[in-house]
Amino acid sequence: MGMWNQIAQYLYIKKRDSDTPKNFSIKFMHGINRISIFLFLIGLIILAFKLLRR
Repeated sequence: MGMWNQIAQYLYIKKRDSDTPKNFSIKFMHGINRISIFLFLIGLIILAFKLLRR
């Protein structure tokens, strides 16, 4: 699976692959990855606003 497909699945843009295993550890790991991607995007938006306000 490609990196862009995985990111699209984390951000609920693309439907999850039905062949992936469904245990608690993987579900928790994907949740943490989803949170980190959202925080990174929020940080980029804040940085862009700060740079544009100068």
